[in-house]
Amino acid sequence: MSTRTAPLGWSARVSGLTAELGRRAVDFVGELGAMSALIIETFQAALTPPYALRGFVAQLDHIAVSSVSIVSVAGLFVGLVLALQTTYGLVRFGAKGTVGIIVGISMVRELGPVVTAVLVGGRVGSGFTAELGSMKVTEQIDAMRALGVNYIQRLVVPRVLGTMLALPLLTLIASTLGVFGGMVIAHYEFNVDYHQYFTSLTNYIRIADMLDGLGKTVVFGLLIAIIGCHNGLATRGGTEGLGRATTDTVVKAALAVFISDFFLTKFFWWLEGW
Repeated sequence: MSTRTAPLGWSARVSGLTAELGRRAVDFVGELGAMSALIIETFQAALTPPYALRGFVAQLDHIAVSSVSIVSVAGLFVGLVLALQTTYGLVRFGAKGTVGIIVGISMVRELGPVVTAVLVGGRVGSGFTAELGSMKVTEQIDAMRALGVNYIQRLVVPRVLGTMLALPLLTLIASTLGVFGGMVIAHYEFNVDYHQYFTSLTNYIRIADMLDGLGKTVVFGLLIAIIGCHNGLATRGGTEGLGRATTDTVVKAALAVFISDFFLTKFFWWLEGW
C-alpha cells in the first residue's frame, strides 16, 4: 500500500509546484502589463494641461534635497573603498598611478548610478507606495475619481517626473564625491600624487561615459517611481496590505535597477560602437 501512495504523493507535489509557478508567472505578466499601462497613462497625462507644476516642485524637493546627505555619504565611502581595494591590487604590478582611471570610470558609469538608484529607490519608492496606498485604503482615490479629477495627473505625474530629474542630479553628487574620496585615499595611503590622479582621470574619462551613467539614472528613476506608484494604487487589505506593498516596492525597485542596469549597459556600449 505504501508503494502506491508514494508516487501519488510525489505527483501531487509536482502538480502543486507547477500550478504555483504558473500562477506566479501569470501574476508577473499581469503586473508588467499594468505597469506598462501606467507608464503610458502617465506620459499622456504629463503632456495634457493643466500641468501640476506645484506638485512637481514639491516632489523634486522631497526627492532630491532630502536625499543629498544619504547619497553624499554613500558616494564618498564607495569611492574610498573602491580606491583602497583597487590600489592594493595595482601596487603588485607597479601600476598604482592608474587608480584614477579605474575609480573614475567605475563611479561615473556604474557604481554612482546604481548605488544612488538603490538608495533613493528604497527611500522614495516605499514613500510613494505608503502615500498612495494610504489614499487608496482610505478611499481618497475613489473620491477623486467620483469628482472627475485625473488622479494620474495629480498624483503620479509629479512623482515620476520628479524622480527622473532628481536621480541624475543626485548621481552627479555621488560620483563626484566618490572620485574625490578615491583621490584622497590614493594620496594618503599609497602616495599617489593629486596631479597624477587627476590627469589620469581627465585623460581617459569621456563625455560619453558621463552621459551613459546619467542616461541610466533617468530609466532607473522611471522604474522606481512607476513601481512605487503602481503598488500604492493597487494596495488591498487595509494597513496590513499597505505594509506588504511597501516591502514589495523596496525589493522590486532594487531588482529592477540591477536587471535594467545590465541591459542598459549593453545598449549604451552598442550605441558607442554603432
